Amino acid sequence: MNTLLLIDGNAIMHRAFHALPPFKATDGTPTNIIYGFISMLNKVVSDFKPDYVCTCFDTPKPTFRNKLFKEYQAQRPKIDSAFIVQIPLVKKALDTAGIFHLEKDGYEADDLIGTITRIFKNNDFRIIILTGDKDIMQLVSENVYVASPQIGLANVKIYDKIEVERKLDVEPQQIPDYKALVGDPSDNYPGAKGIGPKTATKLLVDYHTVDNIYKNLSSINSEKIRSLLKKDEKNVLMSKKLAIILTNVEIDFDIEKMKFKGFHKNLKDFLAKYQIDSLIKRIFEKKTSSKKAVKKEQNQMGLF
Repeated sequence: MNTLLLIDGNAIMHRAFHALPPFKATDGTPTNIIYGFISMLNKVVSDFKPDYVCTCFDTPKPTFRNKLFKEYQAQRPKIDSAFIVQIPLVKKALDTAGIFHLEKDGYEADDLIGTITRIFKNNDFRIIILTGDKDIMQLVSENVYVASPQIGLANVKIYDKIEVERKLDVEPQQIPDYKALVGDPSDNYPGAKGIGPKTATKLLVDYHTVDNIYKNLSSINSEKIRSLLKKDEKNVLMSKKLAIILTNVEIDFDIEKMKFKGFHKNLKDFLAKYQIDSLIKRIFEKKTSSKKAVKKEQNQMGLF
């Protein structure tokens, strides 16, 4: 079975930015995201040995979610300039490494990942999605897994359907329904005010989906819960639309461009330009490293 590694570019950049010190090159260029991103990429490539790799990015343009709900993600703070300047550099690093990346105005990286997953999950591919975003767990199914960096890069937890249920108390496909009921402060949409995680989980155990909950509203024993759901029905239905990751985005890509044959040597020159010498050694000299040196590198990987 071929392995396709899909990377949530923005999620991994944010994790690197907030987890690492503000590294800089001698010319003052911030490099902590570049270092963290390529470190994570090298880690998962070494662990999972993918046959194909694709990184998906958000764009600055408004998405259909912003049009559906003007306050979507409105509470998020302005992106730090040290972050912004590294976005094109991460993409340049991927280009020099020979790794395909994709983005499309009007859609989030999640939607591109969802679409690629739909296309390949039934075509004899094992799909691993690298992200720190729990929302993407709704895509988990047979042959589709989420790799989530834990505390320290040396720990990457793999989520299959059973692990998703253990973590979130709902099935992967129910995550949009769950978020529709409880809302999502990080994305700034409401859900049903007064419906908490325990109530939402119980409702989904009994009725499976938000649509089915509203079809059977009269059968819910608690008058209070019925009242809360009825009062915020519009918000709940809108929130579900916001929470669903699209799987039908029109994208143009060639699977052969996603073929991974190892990091291209041009990445070495790129990393040298920004004095990221430790990664050059880790990626390009690891075959000749002693066991002691490899152990030291693995310990260093636990930095974030």
